[in-house]
Amino acid sequence: MGRIFEKRKHKMFARFAKMSQAFNRVRKEIEIAVKAGGVEPKGNNRLRIAMQNAKAVNMPKDRIDAAIKRASSKDTSGYSEIIYEGMGPHGVAFIIDTATDNPNRTVASIRHHFRKHNGNLGNSNSVAFMFEHKAFIKFERNLIEDPEEFELELIDHGLDEFIAEDDFCYIYTAFEDFGAMQKFLDSKNIEVNSSEFQYIPTTYKELTEEQQAEVNALIDMLEEDEDVQSVFHNMQ
Repeated sequence: MGRIFEKRKHKMFARFAKMSQAFNRVRKEIEIAVKAGGVEPKGNNRLRIAMQNAKAVNMPKDRIDAAIKRASSKDTSGYSEIIYEGMGPHGVAFIIDTATDNPNRTVASIRHHFRKHNGNLGNSNSVAFMFEHKAFIKFERNLIEDPEEFELELIDHGLDEFIAEDDFCYIYTAFEDFGAMQKFLDSKNIEVNSSEFQYIPTTYKELTEEQQAEVNALIDMLEEDEDVQSVFHNMQ
């Protein structure tokens, strides 16, 4: 009975830890958006997206409002968005998206993670050429009638890939076409559930299970870093 309780407690703590990480990530998104474009979602597309992402991870409304209020304060310095690139163990390329109020701390921490796992932090554009910068958008399937017809309309607004499933639809578009795509969806009164920017590998690195475990150890450490927003890599 004791073992069962311990397992349940461990799962509960792990779930709360992941929830806390998700809340921290979207809180930073909200604060960065407010600093960049103000507190009104209607006039700040980035804030609207950040709020959608907050709702997608079930962040309570009072926390969303608190993040907006905090970011609008003149006493709040805000976060800097910094992208780091590196090579992990076994030649796996990494791009790490961070939001930090202390860049010196962040770069030291990221460099430590790489060194600890037999990798190296690289310079800007050292591995970026191995990825495509894409925007990812998710919305409910019941908001459109005919997926095939809708996909044809999306092509005129920068569509790269469209996937329609039972409950949700997914759009991939080039980073630079995101604004046009979002504007088109707004014109169709389609409320987006969540959206984010991703780095999609153009080629993948195939590894053995043992090698994958080594790379996953680095991924886990990076994702647990409080300054890291997203981790992208080209491991198969």
